[in-house]
Amino acid sequence: MDVRRQANDSGAYADVPAPARHAAAGKDGSLLGKILSVLLALAALAIVAWLGSRAIGSLTADAAVKGKAYQAVFLTNGQVYFGKVDRVDSSYVKLTDIYYLQVQQQVQPKDANAQQQPQVSLAKLGGELHGPEDVMFISRTQVLFWENLKDDGKVAKAIKDYKAGGNK
Repeated sequence: MDVRRQANDSGAYADVPAPARHAAAGKDGSLLGKILSVLLALAALAIVAWLGSRAIGSLTADAAVKGKAYQAVFLTNGQVYFGKVDRVDSSYVKLTDIYYLQVQQQVQPKDANAQQQPQVSLAKLGGELHGPEDVMFISRTQVLFWENLKDDGKVAKAIKDYKAGGNK
């Protein structure tokens, strides 16, 4: 055991073991240690709370999706996709059975003075030049919002008609 001699109040020397000396010396530094411990605990608690809120937000968003209905997903670039939201997590929204609006406008109308209304139709994803699969992973940062569609709405009816025509 490491024993050193230390002077006491009366001027006499006493043997003080090494651990006692370190404990006595640590009293000044223990306040700083306690403050750092509390700050680290608060930071860890804040991180856990943030992660928990993101997880709960994803679960709540996923639960808001009606599984059998179609959804309209509105993106920050103005595009709207219709399909079935399959999964929502903190990073992506997975969309399947996807349709989108296609605007067709005559380049040269028959009557130059008449204003032509553009024709809007529903297009199925997959027939494009690049041949995408019928699944899309959309970054959550690009999704403004989504809505569950009613079965008797125009888009849902158009999808049913499309499928009834033998297309899938």
